[in-house]
Amino acid sequence: MLEMEGHQVFLKFNGPDAIEMARQINPEVVLLDIGLPDMNGYEICRIMQEQLNLAEAVFIAQTGWGQEEHRRRSKEAGFHHHLVKPVAASDLYEIVNSRKNPHI
Repeated sequence: MLEMEGHQVFLKFNGPDAIEMARQINPEVVLLDIGLPDMNGYEICRIMQEQLNLAEAVFIAQTGWGQEEHRRRSKEAGFHHHLVKPVAASDLYEIVNSRKNPHI
């Protein structure tokens, strides 16, 4: 979807690989699932913000967990947005398109 909108998209399937990729490409937008097998999205978000130079990046939690507790935890971890699956394409486009030429 995002590539069809003209955005450059990079994809990884686990926390360590996502962190390493972010270190290399310095993304403007980071879209993370919360429930991952090796590291959860909260941990990945914290590490990316604390250890990588991603202060200007927009972090989006994309998750099946939408209760207030999950939203609170994602905010505490540093996420700017919390989208519950299934994510409406219009919601994602609005966030991503607010950035100029984001690498996702």
